[in-house]
Amino acid sequence: MATQREIQIKKRYTARLRRGDLLETIVYFSVAIVLALFLADGGASYFLNIKDVTTGIGIVTGLVGSDLMLIMLILAARIPVIDRTFGHDKALAVHRKLGKPVLYLILAHMFLLMIGYGIAQGLNPIAEAIDMIVNQQDMSIAFIATGLLIAVVVTSLVIVRRRLSYEFWYIVHLLSYGAILLALPHQFTQGLMFAEGTWARWYWMALYVGALASITIFRVIIPVASSLRHDLRVSSVDIEAPGVVSVTMTGRDINALRAQGGQFFTWRFWAPNMWWDAHPYSLSAHPDGRSLRITVRDLGKGSARLLSLKPGTRVSFEGPYGIFTDASRTTKKAVFVGAGIGITPIRAILESSDLDPLEATVILRGSDAQDVYLWQETYDLCVEKSASLRVLVGHRPKGVNTWLSAEAYSKGESLLTLAPQIKNSDLYICGPTPWTDLVVRDAKRLGLHDHQIHAERFDF
Repeated sequence: MATQREIQIKKRYTARLRRGDLLETIVYFSVAIVLALFLADGGASYFLNIKDVTTGIGIVTGLVGSDLMLIMLILAARIPVIDRTFGHDKALAVHRKLGKPVLYLILAHMFLLMIGYGIAQGLNPIAEAIDMIVNQQDMSIAFIATGLLIAVVVTSLVIVRRRLSYEFWYIVHLLSYGAILLALPHQFTQGLMFAEGTWARWYWMALYVGALASITIFRVIIPVASSLRHDLRVSSVDIEAPGVVSVTMTGRDINALRAQGGQFFTWRFWAPNMWWDAHPYSLSAHPDGRSLRITVRDLGKGSARLLSLKPGTRVSFEGPYGIFTDASRTTKKAVFVGAGIGITPIRAILESSDLDPLEATVILRGSDAQDVYLWQETYDLCVEKSASLRVLVGHRPKGVNTWLSAEAYSKGESLLTLAPQIKNSDLYICGPTPWTDLVVRDAKRLGLHDHQIHAERFDF
């Protein structure tokens, strides 16, 4: 018979699943509405004449591409209901996946209309493009908007993104808002589908206002208001290991943030040479109502500067974000696997969890003993919660694609031997992305379902 706690866990998971289904349905429905409005405004007539088919397809690709581009914006707006349902990682993953299809649709829209309108006027596509730019209102800025969109999508490609600093990537992505604003005028001055008095005009106006308002409210207004309300200040800066620092912040009414261990904030420290940088860092301790703490490794210019922070420094923030928390658990038991600085959010989740004795297993990885950060704190929590703790130190074996240390691999260790209860547990993983992917691979080979696996990837 299921216990009250098991029933509560199941209800929580079911509610999140239903919210997810509803939000996904809304996305598909938005595309259906776009196509329905196109047909209702006489769009079918484009497909009755062979000369107009190219133009008709061009209009459809533009409409669908614009709709999905606004969906992308909404996914990046960090709207609470989306964040609590899918988590920041998954929302951004879908946001990125939509990038290339949206670009292809917008490019198809542009080239098909150049061909279609060119056929109607007896011009080749290049001549038609020049005619559009010179003689049609707002078309020049529409072409500029397309160029900005190309820049945003290219910098989002994994092979390119990994070569860019977070700051540069962030600035380039601000161009996506510029691309949308620049593309907007021509849709109303040139697009017959947006003619005054039509349902389409009001629908698209509402969609654009809603998407841009979401960004403004949840990425600007609320973070500024929250930062002013809570008045966070650095209270202490503690060196945990060479190049690793814990920053503790105190402020007003911290409980009102409703933050949980494992969540992250985007932090901005108002100190010399730091105030223009905003970086996402996970909590390394469960909020106690009086303070918030992060533990950061020197991995770049922004994180390196944290070593010089002084107590009293003002802090502004966005968040909390993410569902890498105990609240996302779908079973009674849990297995936590962390590597390097990824141990810090694992430690915070363990602290905040309501697991009973013997229900948790913690596996920590480090290249050497110094890389097992917050070791003593994690050990003390495991003792307090009667959790099993395994520490795997050392580099991975050469020529073997595994997340294990060479010593553990040689002894035949695996997820199953390290955590015998894993098949009936939720698995929390945090560490470098390639390493995390290997742990996820092994978990799926054991038969764990997607809803049992929770991974926080250090990526942007």
